[in-house]
Amino acid sequence: MKPITVLYRGEPVEPVVRTFEGLDRSGLVQRHIVMTPPGSTAEPPAGVEPTDLWTTDSPGGADTAMRLLEEVDTPFLLEVDVAGGLSVTPQALQRLHSVACSSGAVMTYGDFHDLAPVAGGETDGPTTRLAPHPLADYQEGSVGDRFQFGPLRLWSMEVLALAIGRFGAPSSELRWHAWYDLRLKGSVLAPPIRLPEPLATLQPADRRASGAAVFDYLMTGRDVQLEAERVATDHLRRIGALVSGPPREYVCSGTFERLASVVIPVRDRVLTVADAVASALRQEATFPFNVIVVDNHSTDGTTDILADMAAADDRLVHVVPDRRDLGIGGCWNTGVFHPACGQYAVQLDSDDLYSGVDVLQRIIDCFRAGNCGMVIGSYTTVDLSLSEIPPGLIDHKEWTDGNGPNNALRIDGLGAPRAFATELVREHPFPNVSYGEDYAVALRISREYKVGRIFESLYHCRRWEDNTDADLSAAVVTQHQIYKDRVRSVEIAARRLMNRGEGRA
Repeated sequence: MKPITVLYRGEPVEPVVRTFEGLDRSGLVQRHIVMTPPGSTAEPPAGVEPTDLWTTDSPGGADTAMRLLEEVDTPFLLEVDVAGGLSVTPQALQRLHSVACSSGAVMTYGDFHDLAPVAGGETDGPTTRLAPHPLADYQEGSVGDRFQFGPLRLWSMEVLALAIGRFGAPSSELRWHAWYDLRLKGSVLAPPIRLPEPLATLQPADRRASGAAVFDYLMTGRDVQLEAERVATDHLRRIGALVSGPPREYVCSGTFERLASVVIPVRDRVLTVADAVASALRQEATFPFNVIVVDNHSTDGTTDILADMAAADDRLVHVVPDRRDLGIGGCWNTGVFHPACGQYAVQLDSDDLYSGVDVLQRIIDCFRAGNCGMVIGSYTTVDLSLSEIPPGLIDHKEWTDGNGPNNALRIDGLGAPRAFATELVREHPFPNVSYGEDYAVALRISREYKVGRIFESLYHCRRWEDNTDADLSAAVVTQHQIYKDRVRSVEIAARRLMNRGEGRA
């Protein structure tokens, strides 16, 4: 018997046929199963038995997963996403199979190329180009349900069987996340292994820029999110990293001249920074506050604008760091450690605006009402003219007081605007990076302290071509993923020690 069964997700049309032929030539495939949605009328590719054309409206559900595990009698199951079209390199399957046998990993996956259109190319020249698409190595913090494994995923049936024997089969109630559950369980025994080499060329079905796709996970239905949360929470409990019990209430132990500071890191935002600062200065509050703008050596006129605004309003503290090696996190630290910083530090990005004059008051009231260590609001995505654009309101209602600190490890962000007790950030500073810096601090504070939430929109998040995440390469997106997974790995280790009574809370 040959060692691999292949599972295709998608309509059995031309892309599936081409992938089928490439994999079949490897000599390693015993059986091909094509999974299609209800209502499909397409015929299976030649070589696929009619009984192996499966119709299901729940490809990620427990019933489908367990049927596969029961019926597949080969040592490995190759899960394939053909998307817009997939061409597998000649020896890709041999490489996956060889490494899977040698490593014993629950899953083996690898990098690929995107087939991207050539922008502005000559009509008689090439119309596409190969763009490398590196993926992230799996680590303990790779617990998100949206971790990117690429189009080829070779599962070890032996490890999956061992994981089910030790931790149980996916709950029959799972409609979408059975394979997520199996991956997390299998990763405890033998984590997935990535091959840092291109195994295929993918013609993506989705060609949107990163800035357009960044909110996709928030558009998922509430019931889908809740199911993923249950799977992730069970996993954290399984590995001893679950936060449980009531959080600590924050009590200020220091002395501050003012109650709040709005902190704005900025570099080269001449078109938007004045609006951002003005929206902060317009706040109406019953307490003294200031606005600290950390100007990271702007070169486009931003510095002159800020100097003029500071001269006109002594509540604006314009700071240019001595150092030139600071990321956004380092700039945040510069603001929070500044002697003029208030008891609470409230975030405002240099692209964005508060949606009203009462935002600061509402945030501080939330701090005081709950003795919170951190408060997170909600925001609305808009264009530069402040017209609402999709996805609109981002409220992160997946946060709950009972399980928010645990679910925070599954998702990639907690929302905005964010505000922190200054003393806590001085004890646990921001990492000096420009992506995920706020996520790291939020995870650390939520591990121990109460987090307040405001689910009404407080903030206009202006989306435009100069946003830092507007159009990132696949390599940069992956580097961001690696960093956030590393933050999660550190946090999981800390929470495990905390639960054992071996580390500080």
